[in-house]
Amino acid sequence: MSSLRSSRAAAVALVTFASFTDIVAYSIAVPVLPDLTRRLGASPTMIGLLFASFGVSVLALSLPMGALSDRMGRKTPLVLGLLALAASTVMFAFAERLPSLFAARLVQGAADAVTWVVGFALLADLFGPAERGRVMGFVMSGTTFGFMVGPTAGGWLYGAGGTEVPFLCVAACAVLAAVGFMWLKIPSKHTDHTPVPVSAILRVPAVAVCSAAVVVIGGTIAMVEPILSLFLAEKIHLGPARVGLVFGFAAIASAAMHPLAGLLSDRWGARRVTIFGLVATGLALPLLGFINSFSTAVGLFLLNTLAVAVVITPSLAFMAEATSTTGVGSFGVAFG
Repeated sequence: MSSLRSSRAAAVALVTFASFTDIVAYSIAVPVLPDLTRRLGASPTMIGLLFASFGVSVLALSLPMGALSDRMGRKTPLVLGLLALAASTVMFAFAERLPSLFAARLVQGAADAVTWVVGFALLADLFGPAERGRVMGFVMSGTTFGFMVGPTAGGWLYGAGGTEVPFLCVAACAVLAAVGFMWLKIPSKHTDHTPVPVSAILRVPAVAVCSAAVVVIGGTIAMVEPILSLFLAEKIHLGPARVGLVFGFAAIASAAMHPLAGLLSDRWGARRVTIFGLVATGLALPLLGFINSFSTAVGLFLLNTLAVAVVITPSLAFMAEATSTTGVGSFGVAFG
């Protein structure tokens, strides 16, 4: 049991489960939106702002949380972040006013920043350059599965037990993940980190390039998905079920591609594979303009999703690799 507590496999499993829970917490609310709109009398714009507040917290707190974990270790921020996720999700379930919902969503975003940034920093601590790609790919595959499961599970739980049930289930998963990290024994050599100024990390050219790649691919995803959804509905006249299938097939392909992209980055180098993924994404994006049917939508969006996966997973390994060139282990700041 002692060897299991300090095993790297247990750390990977817990980070994957925590990231999966974070993604489900974000996506499980989608089927509940109509009920929230009716119950609170909120306009679509207000609901949009409510969900955008999640991203605001993530953006604002990722870097500070990463820097904090470099100073105090990984375990405490992870445990507190997951407990905050559980508490805010329960608050979201029972809130009856918009200010309470906004407060809950902001805390959920803060918890997400902790889980992702500190979780990936922990994995960068535990695994060397030759293994990071494979491990990051496994975690990303689990989070993609969360995107697939979240809305479906949310709809089923909402139908079975009402608005509160989906959120209470997510809260229970967050508590379970927090208990797991309390149980996990992080080797002592990975608990101490030399505090490094954020500016020192950001001045490293490789880190700046990797950060730019992440911004580019993140912006691409944020731009393409809503536009494509509207295009499929209004121009190709696909119903909600078929639009869902287009994204569902792409999510399955992405979940399968992340581990493969990680293996390729371990074998050929994270920087090289990241560049290849960016070029492939640039070539695949214009092809979306040729969508004219359900089958072409599935094929061409799946191709784009595979290209994006070849950027995301290797870029995580590339970031850790680039940070290592500074001679310090400030992976928290880098992933922030």
